[in-house]
Parts: sequence; structure tokens; C-alpha cells
Amino acid sequence: MAEVLEGRCHCGACGWTLTGDPGPVTACNCSLCHRYGALWAYDFEGERIVLSGPTRTYRRVGKADPALEVHFCPDCAGVVAWRGLRLEEDGKRRLAVNIRLTDAQAVAHLPIDHFDGLDTFDDLPSDGRCVRDLWF
Repeated sequence: MAEVLEGRCHCGACGWTLTGDPGPVTACNCSLCHRYGALWAYDFEGERIVLSGPTRTYRRVGKADPALEVHFCPDCAGVVAWRGLRLEEDGKRRLAVNIRLTDAQAVAHLPIDHFDGLDTFDDLPSDGRCVRDLWF
């Protein structure tokens, strides 16, 4: 049976389900992610991730052609996910969920990939840390 993770916003009105191994999660330092404090697990729309409940969206102000929209709870403002606004070359749409909305013990062992979304848009070298090192 496949692993299933579930995350809910603070008030419980919306959330996500991810089926299968989430793999490493990403800590990004872009101007949005470092403010949100999110850790992201990825897949594609209509595949292993399902969003539930009502959300509102935010697209980066001042960008003529933003790459993604952030989904958050309209009641408690919890950041639930981001959704790519451009299709990948294979026609799929990227979706990432905020792993911080799930039970901490269920994801404590997951490795962290660091991504420089602020300056270089490059993956950074692994430092061996996992979620428990950033969360606890």
C-alpha cells in the first residue's frame, strides 16, 4: 500500500493529500518562500497530489508573466500549495504542497534540498539536513 500524507491549514478548511513517497522536500529562499517558511513536496496536477477545500490564490505582484500562483486558506491564510501557470514540455502542470501542514513526525526524516530561487535559480549542494533539523 502506498504511503499517504495529508496536510491541513490551521483552521482545517483546506488542505492536500499526497500519495506515495514525497522524496526530498525543498527549502527555497525566493522572496515568497522565505517569507512563508514553506517546505515543498512536488508532483503534477491530476496525479499524486489532490488539493481539497476552498482556496484563494496569489500571483506575484509586479511580474507581467508570473510562473506560479500560491494557494492559501481564505479563512486562516495558511499557505497550502503552489501551482505552476505554465505547462511543462510534456504538457503536465507542476504542483507543490507545503509539507509543514502535515504531522511533523511523519516527515521528520525527509531530506531537505536547498534551492536558490532568489539569485541563481540553482539547486544548492546538500548539507545533509532533514526536516527535523529545520523544524524541531
